[in-house]
Amino acid sequence: MASPLTGRCFAMPFTLAEPCEYQELIHKSRFLVRAAPIQTPEQAQAFIQAVSDPGATHNCWAWKLGQQYRFSDDGEPGGTAGRPMLSAIEGQDCDRVVAVVTRWFGGIKLGTGGLARAYGGTTAKCLQQAGRIELVTRSRCRTHCRFAELALVKARLAEFEALVEDESYDAEGASLLLALPRQQIAPLARLLADISRGRSQLEPLDDPQKV
Repeated sequence: MASPLTGRCFAMPFTLAEPCEYQELIHKSRFLVRAAPIQTPEQAQAFIQAVSDPGATHNCWAWKLGQQYRFSDDGEPGGTAGRPMLSAIEGQDCDRVVAVVTRWFGGIKLGTGGLARAYGGTTAKCLQQAGRIELVTRSRCRTHCRFAELALVKARLAEFEALVEDESYDAEGASLLLALPRQQIAPLARLLADISRGRSQLEPLDDPQKV
């Protein structure tokens, strides 16, 4: 049964660059780990459904997305699979990650401690060998630029690590929704004011997000 974790908050700085796999034979049981980056709980559940093998003995899983967590032991003794997998995700400084460990039973029981080590250990090894991307905390801001200045502004955004999340146009120019590191807000605001002669301002919108 899937179990939610609440009331805990960790600042994890990495997600995966792409899906990855790791396989290990432990006392004749085969453990296949598959992990992937996610942006939503729905993506996590879709990945779990896609890679789970109905013919295997167990398909245990865990995912972490900011302050949201879920995990499943899928028939293994309670606390021996999903929770150790979640601990491995956290222990590898990962966030926005889902992991599925598929086990084919080989006839030798591992005991509760052995199961926890197997599920947690194989998950950690999979994440250790995976390509990772550092998550940067960015704040969302909005600005409006006239058409005459828009190309120059967009060309300079990379200097401030600013990402364009959305843009919409009107008769005079474009409204840009940006995500950028907090320390870059003031420098970018100065640049916008200089380029536009004070017409364009940078308006912070919400709390920082990891993107």
